[in-house]
Amino acid sequence: MKIASFVLAALFPMLSTALSAPLVVGQPPANIKLDADLGGKLSGEAWSSEDISKTGKIISLFYVDPEEKKLNEPLEAAYEAEKFPADKHGSIAVINMAAAWYPNSMIASQLKKKQEKFPRTTYVKDMKKTLVKEWGLKDDSVNLVIFGRDGKPLFLKQGAMTPAEITEAMKVIRTNL
Repeated sequence: MKIASFVLAALFPMLSTALSAPLVVGQPPANIKLDADLGGKLSGEAWSSEDISKTGKIISLFYVDPEEKKLNEPLEAAYEAEKFPADKHGSIAVINMAAAWYPNSMIASQLKKKQEKFPRTTYVKDMKKTLVKEWGLKDDSVNLVIFGRDGKPLFLKQGAMTPAEITEAMKVIRTNL
């Protein structure tokens, strides 16, 4: 009995680490599902990170604190200028709803406007900072993760991006299209 308890105690920390690990470029990420009280798509449907590899596209995932969205504007402008082909590139904007002090209804209204401006983007609400906890994304900031067709990260940047980093991100996408 003591041996079994010891083995379980030794395994639980490893299991918890295996289930939630920071994103690493080139390594498959832990699956995350946002549904019900955890969040989900703006449409109300569940969202799963497993869907990223099912698209067959390069996917840019933006993880954004609504209060820090201005940090994302230069990157947003670069994406608009590139006009990546819809059949080869997609984008997901995950909003860190728990990071903002203003009401969720106000954020949802802003997201609907963004959805009209960027109809090819899938908007997702993260109500409990799940991607911060599970993938180690930076809280109260902006993050960009570019996923390859196989669903593995090709590029990761946390925080505001310099012009050189934006250029690098665009190059990663163009190279992998």
